Amino acid sequence: MMRSLSVACGLILGLLAASPAMGQARQEVSFAQMFLWSESVVGLIIILLLQVMSLVTVALIIRYAMQFRRQKLLPQRVYLRLQTLLTGQQYREAVAFCERDDSFLGALASAAIQEAPSGYPAMQRAIEEAADVQSSHLLRPIEYLNVIGNLSPMLGLFGTIYGMIVAFQELVASGGRPDPGQLAAGISTALVTTFWGLVVAMPALAGYALLRNRLDELGAESLVLAERLIHPFRPAATGPSDGEASDTTE
Repeated sequence: MMRSLSVACGLILGLLAASPAMGQARQEVSFAQMFLWSESVVGLIIILLLQVMSLVTVALIIRYAMQFRRQKLLPQRVYLRLQTLLTGQQYREAVAFCERDDSFLGALASAAIQEAPSGYPAMQRAIEEAADVQSSHLLRPIEYLNVIGNLSPMLGLFGTIYGMIVAFQELVASGGRPDPGQLAAGISTALVTTFWGLVVAMPALAGYALLRNRLDELGAESLVLAERLIHPFRPAATGPSDGEASDTTE
């Protein structure tokens, strides 16, 4: 990719040196012509596709940033309500409350309460398993950001290679003396598609990393809160039996 850019820069310099109109007034080029358009149909398709991917990236980042909030996954009201119900041994009410709640913490508490007849260790295992399931369920959609972040530079590189091929074919067809305008069209396609590939990839990968770290943080915190909720089910520590105590006294 770097070699292609170097060759493109060399062609641009040669184009400027050979252009007969270099001494004339430069023609104004709009922003849309520089960054949003390509004379090549293939280059234009790639640019439009990358622009659509850019819009999808922004929409996904906003959506999941709103979804992965503490108030959404670990609402304080849910923790306080479940703590009150479990401390008061109102287990049926707690189960019904968890069934109506769709938060991350509610799912962990529901899994733990259902395993209450099997003992405290079973409740701990249920919390860990439910946390894994919920985390996987939430992580799966944001993988699209990772896919977009890795695919968009490849599309940009495809446009770069295509533009360089067009430029070199024009160079060969003209016997080494190409029309500057035709040669610049291929180079422009190569550079603009690379530009849009990077524009899409950088926010997509950054958003994916930030959202994943946020979800990991809230998932770890939910485990701590769920452990606190089932603390009343923890068996009390027992001391030595009477027989052992008498033997020790003797």
